[in-house]
Order: sequence, then structure tokens, then C-alpha cells
Amino acid sequence: MKKYLALVICLFPLCFSAQNLAVAKYKGGGDWYGNPTSLPNLIAFCNANINTQMNSTPETVEIGSTDIFQYPLIHMTGHGNVFFSPEDAENLRNYLMSGGFLHIDDNYGIRPYITKELKKVFPDLELVEIPKTHEIFNIAYKFPEGLPKIHEHDGKRPQAFGIFYENRLVLLFTYESDLGDGWEDTEVHNDPQDVREKALKMGANIVKYAFEH
Repeated sequence: MKKYLALVICLFPLCFSAQNLAVAKYKGGGDWYGNPTSLPNLIAFCNANINTQMNSTPETVEIGSTDIFQYPLIHMTGHGNVFFSPEDAENLRNYLMSGGFLHIDDNYGIRPYITKELKKVFPDLELVEIPKTHEIFNIAYKFPEGLPKIHEHDGKRPQAFGIFYENRLVLLFTYESDLGDGWEDTEVHNDPQDVREKALKMGANIVKYAFEH
């Protein structure tokens, strides 16, 4: 395993020469494929506004595949069950330790499953709430109050949780916000333009942060 990790760390910068993002496909039966229009819209917004040059259509990668090492940012969403095999957990851990970034967006219902599975990835690290002063909330667009509220869900305040490895934010879990719904085509949820704009701008912050850290 150490030999494998050393090889990954060595190759990682080469893999990241092309800055694109991908959708994470996971086991367990949850709808990893939810919000099909969200990432293409986010990519188009980022390419037009923060000088990225991402492919217009995101790829799909399995958590347990070495293909994840081609992408500096992996996006994960869903409503239901998530399951990581030991091999999945090890692969994801190596990816995050080597410089990758995972954004998990709760599409309403994923929290109890993902928090349990993340303990397989980092048994000794905890999800902690990210303060509104963190760079991810102002790296491209200013969010002085932190994560924006996009959809009602349970009416709770939106929260951004993270896992830090060696002082680097490697994983972002957005909860009670539902950024992905805000990124979808207008007619999907009929969100007002200002709400969609907030979601896209926060998404752009996530992309820029992941690409630059």
C-alpha cells in the first residue's frame, strides 16, 4: 500500500494538468446520478466567469477506481444510501491525501449515510463546521454569512462541514443548502434568478478553491 501511495503522489500533479471535475458514482443504491443538469450549468458558469476551461460535460467516476486521480475535484450528491467498500475507502483516502478534493452536496437525506461511510475513509478525523470566515466563502465571490440557503428542506440553517488533512480542507459537505438544485436548469425547480445566482457563485468558489489548493 505504501508503494502504491508513493506512486500516486508522484503521478498526481501530472494527472491534474487538465482541470476538470467529475461526478462520483457510489454503491449502496443512492441516486448518485441526481441533478443531471447541475454540473453542466456550473461548468458553463465557471468557464464564463472565473476563467476555467473545463470540459462542458462532466465525466462519471467510481469511488473505487483510480480514474478519480485524473480530477482535482469530484462532486457527489444524492438523497439515499451510500456504501463504501474497504477498497473504495482506501482509494478515496489516497486521493484526498494526495491533493484531491471531494464536494458532497446533500440533496436531502444523504447525511446519516455519508457521515457513517466517511469514518471508513478517515477513522481518526471528524467532520467539523467550517466558519464563515474561511477562504472558500470569498475566494471568487463574497459570502460574508457563509453557505447560502438555496432550498428549504427542514428549514434549518445551511451548514458547511469539512474534513481537514494536514491543515488542508480536502472534503466539503454542504448541508441544508442544496446547491445542486440551484445549479439545475431554471424550469426544474423554478428558483428565482437571484437564488440560482447565489448557488452558482458558491459553486464557483468551490471549484476555484479545489483547483488552487
